[in-house]
Amino acid sequence: MTEIIGVHDCKVDVKGRLMLPSALKSQIDAIISEGFILKRSIFQPCLELYPRQVWNKEMKRVNKLNRFIKKNNDFIRIFMAGVREVETDSTGRLLIPKDLAVFAGISKDIVLSSSLSIIEIWDKDKYEASIRDIGNFSDLAEEVMGQMNDDE
Repeated sequence: MTEIIGVHDCKVDVKGRLMLPSALKSQIDAIISEGFILKRSIFQPCLELYPRQVWNKEMKRVNKLNRFIKKNNDFIRIFMAGVREVETDSTGRLLIPKDLAVFAGISKDIVLSSSLSIIEIWDKDKYEASIRDIGNFSDLAEEVMGQMNDDE
């Protein structure tokens, strides 16, 4: 599985295409030909770009849900809303479908932010606000990571 590193400022053109920055493209070069899945984020007003192998793993988890349980069926419907298969063109551009751009409030200036094995695509102002609104990061780090004991 590819672990992606970095935060990259980009622009979206009038047709909704973004040029993948070379620093990011070099990290994902080996998997670009497999394509990507683009979807709405569950918790944030941004989009998530999944490399195909990461998406396939996620789908195995979702496919284990019993669709005869209403809340599972509702979750699947909303989780899959707006999901698109996307590929880069010959120049390394990626098209963001209009409905997904509207969901994330993407217009021109965007941020591509690594989130382990996926890439979050944010409107730049919303990304900066989300970082600012976290509050005290040291408290969050202690709460989330403080109880972990890595034996490796």
